[in-house]
Amino acid sequence: MKMESAIRILAGTMVLASLALGHWVDSRWLFLAVFVGCNLIQSAFTGFCPAETILGKLGVGKAGGSCCK
Repeated sequence: MKMESAIRILAGTMVLASLALGHWVDSRWLFLAVFVGCNLIQSAFTGFCPAETILGKLGVGKAGGSCCK
């Protein structure tokens, strides 16, 4: 799997989980969706993507390209 696809899957999953938890558990879980969105925006401007670093250490996308550089 390419790194770009893995990051998109991770971000989408985090947003959907945040929305579900915010709806059924506690509305403060919505701050997780805000954090994910802000992180996506800052990575577009700076090129630094914490998710890419973490997924890279886990061995994801060794053969694929990077979406954050």
